[in-house]
Amino acid sequence: MSLDATVWAWKTTVDGASQKLVLLSLADRAGDDHKCFPSLKRLEKDTTLNRKTIIKVLDELELKKLIKFTGEIKGNGVKVYQLIGVFGREDSSDTNTKKGTSTKNDTGVDLGTGSKNGTSTNNGTGTSTDFGTETSTNFGTQNLPRNLPLESKNKKDWLCLKKLRWELDQADPTVVPKWIIEASWFEREKKAFELFNAGNNLCDDLLIYHFADTLLKNRHKYDKAQNGKSSSESDLVFFSSPQQIYVFANKLAQLPDVIDKFSMPGESFEKLASRIAAKLSDPNELQNWKSHLQAVGFKPKSRGAA
Repeated sequence: MSLDATVWAWKTTVDGASQKLVLLSLADRAGDDHKCFPSLKRLEKDTTLNRKTIIKVLDELELKKLIKFTGEIKGNGVKVYQLIGVFGREDSSDTNTKKGTSTKNDTGVDLGTGSKNGTSTNNGTGTSTDFGTETSTNFGTQNLPRNLPLESKNKKDWLCLKKLRWELDQADPTVVPKWIIEASWFEREKKAFELFNAGNNLCDDLLIYHFADTLLKNRHKYDKAQNGKSSSESDLVFFSSPQQIYVFANKLAQLPDVIDKFSMPGESFEKLASRIAAKLSDPNELQNWKSHLQAVGFKPKSRGAA
């Protein structure tokens, strides 16, 4: 799948929903070279259009110079098409691996992906390692300025997870300590607790005792926030792909209530479907179509799996 091709397909102006749907399907199956070779059977499945319509649309897209038959055939007579007009990110000169200039008596700079990222000269001076900023392939403290305090070396680790589990279990036998310790908010609470008690001269065991109470006290606000988020997200509508948007746009364009409410005088079915697809592509507008979508068989699922 080529992201560049998909973005290009969305932005390209075509005549009607059928052309847009086929173009999106081709883009979705294009490689990095922006070539694709889906079979007619695959296009039928992706777009829900019949074979005759797909062949007609492919010819129309070729006439519009949006795709081109390369002359190559794959597998069982499947044509290979080149998408025309797709500008990939790798085509930009900004992504070249080498930048700068290199001369005999000047400074040669290599900012590519090699292991040497410093400066190199023939008659000049190389990068000195005496100022604490030398580059190394080891990701240790030598990559930091030498005047930066290494707080992690001087900081005492007061927390013992074994003792914390015991304190949590003693304070509230109904909770599972593992769930709290592995929760996404655990480190946030730990950092806040350490800052709050930075000036208190408490032993480790007493710190763990108070930290357990803090976790038990604050876990409810996170549970409440998570439950509220899950509840609100369950009411939202999401599509899994551009193809799905056009499939349901075509279905909605045949719904009497939708035709009466949204169609314009003399407007064709394809124009109406195309306008509906544009509305369904807007996340804010999409939620207003929930009842209509359910009327044509759409079943809301969790985000990313609609």
